[in-house]
Amino acid sequence: MTKTNANNLRATARAPLYMVLAMLLVPLMDGTAKLLISDYSLVQVVWGRYFFHLLTLLPLFIIFRQKPSPIPKRIGLQLTRTLVLLGDTALFFGALIFIPLASGKAVFFVAPLIMTALAPFILKEKVGVHRWGAVIVGFSGTLFILSPEGEGEIVGYLLAFGAASFYAIYLLLTRKITTASSPLDTLLFTAVLSTVILSCLLPFYWVMPDLDGWLLMLATGLLGTLSHFFIIKAFEGGDASQLAPFAYAEIISATLFGVIVFGDFPGPTTWIGISIVVASGLYILRRERKFKAS
Repeated sequence: MTKTNANNLRATARAPLYMVLAMLLVPLMDGTAKLLISDYSLVQVVWGRYFFHLLTLLPLFIIFRQKPSPIPKRIGLQLTRTLVLLGDTALFFGALIFIPLASGKAVFFVAPLIMTALAPFILKEKVGVHRWGAVIVGFSGTLFILSPEGEGEIVGYLLAFGAASFYAIYLLLTRKITTASSPLDTLLFTAVLSTVILSCLLPFYWVMPDLDGWLLMLATGLLGTLSHFFIIKAFEGGDASQLAPFAYAEIISATLFGVIVFGDFPGPTTWIGISIVVASGLYILRRERKFKAS
């Protein structure tokens, strides 16, 4: 076995681990944002997430021995993708003002279903009857999550659903530009543009953070950088269909963080909804694998 083949096998074996690590870190970032949102404006919290993401992202270029390219190829798509991701972050952080972290993540799991529904329009992909059926069943699972017995206010769930919709579009746009720029350059463009946009708004919402506030903002940026770093490492060894099921690891750390820090635990109807949404997503994944194999 050649050295290259051995390295490829190791990367493939480690890919699921990297994806799980990334998905365990994302809710921690959201949880720190939920802590911040009670003392600072939404604009300032989102600014802190991207500003410190930018600062902690730069060392990755040294680690990967890559020269930064601030203006990537397909600039129009990159700009749209960045604005969509910024909208996703703002909507989800806003949702956490009203609802528990785990409940927000439960709604967010409809993103793969929304992505499947939008694929024919954005990527011109065909979606068969089976996958449309899974999308409809998956969306019905959100009715359990949005039930009157659920914790929090309905506006929070609507914001989380909006965030999931933006995230689904972000994933589709990311798929379209994967060959245009390196992952690090794409992340750099997103971080720079988002920081610039939010810095223009920041003077109207600025409150001088205390030490805890600065540390929490640093944590949101660092956790964002680390999660993206692990996602990059995961996709070096595995494709999207292989790694997609591991994305549901988010509910583990989201639930634990919510219970430990906020004392929130999803009720029975929320867990029923989560099960339906996850099962629908996994069914779509299975159909995609069969389609690729045929």
